[in-house]
Amino acid sequence: MTRRVVVLGDVMLDVIVQPRAEVAPTSDTPATIRVTRGGSGANLAIALRSADHEVVYVGAAGRDAAAEVFVEALREANVTPRLQSFDGATGTVVSLVAPDGQRSMLTDRGVNPRLDETFVSAQLEPSFDHLHVSGYLLLDAATRSVGVKALAEARARGVTTSVDVCSVAPLLEVTPRVFLDAAKEASQLFANEEEALTLSSTSDVESAVNALAALFGEVVVTRGQRGALAARGDERYRVDALDATVLDTTGAGDAATGAYLGARLNGEEPPAALKDAMEAAAHVVSGLGALG
Repeated sequence: MTRRVVVLGDVMLDVIVQPRAEVAPTSDTPATIRVTRGGSGANLAIALRSADHEVVYVGAAGRDAAAEVFVEALREANVTPRLQSFDGATGTVVSLVAPDGQRSMLTDRGVNPRLDETFVSAQLEPSFDHLHVSGYLLLDAATRSVGVKALAEARARGVTTSVDVCSVAPLLEVTPRVFLDAAKEASQLFANEEEALTLSSTSDVESAVNALAALFGEVVVTRGQRGALAARGDERYRVDALDATVLDTTGAGDAATGAYLGARLNGEEPPAALKDAMEAAAHVVSGLGALG
């Protein structure tokens, strides 16, 4: 069943750098470099579109070539962009990929913090079936109220909602209490294991899932090569990751979240949705960059 989903998130350009030798300070290091459309929310939106839902993406972009790359990529994936435009730079992430596929990210959010409530509210006026808010909006004081208000508007209209945590470093900076208060209107919460442990102040993932399930109707925690866990009420679900050659983990969690959410919106039960999530993640990690 096709649903109309609004995704509220950052607009980013990804620069993926994978050194092919030990980095040589003050000199040249051979590397594989890719420049692509980025953004955690956009990765998720494209995964949702792959589940045959109608997807509208709302965010803020500069008037520059990076924004054009982002818009073109969304349109190629049949995601409808609704972007607030500003003078200034579109957000950019430089992702440094280690030999084991793990990455470190250097982030310039550009004009993303300038997204405003009036613009977002206007994009929510047409009817929709689900709202997903990227955690990056809730992690930034400049856009937290935008995300909170959008979640409240959706819930007031009886629309289901979801939030993904996105990043542990800014979560620690703003504190779990602030994030959980901002996300409290969400029907579903998505997090990776590190984020879930931080949010719940627990030391094991099962305890983290139980603690978060007491706050949200449905919780999904991804664990990389150890698969994923989900909770809905008193029910608990677990799935193993699929075997895959890991080249780059960029965007794998977003793809898993989008695939799970897309399956759930199609009426699949959590066990089947978790399997879809693992298939999506395995595809992404086998390629360089979030596009897989």
